[in-house]
Amino acid sequence: MAIGQSYLQTGGKNESDIHWDMISDMREEGEIYADGKKVYEKGEFLIG
Repeated sequence: MAIGQSYLQTGGKNESDIHWDMISDMREEGEIYADGKKVYEKGEFLIG
C-alpha cells in the first residue's frame, strides 16, 4: 500500500509532494479488509 503521489508510468493521476510505501511482512499473521470483507489473511489473498 502507498499513500501520496501515484506513479505516472502506471497511469496514476494522484498529485502530491510525497509517495510513501508502507511495507509489512504479513505472511505469518495479518489481515486486510475491503468493504467489510476479509480479502487477505496470512500471506494469501482470499479472492480471485
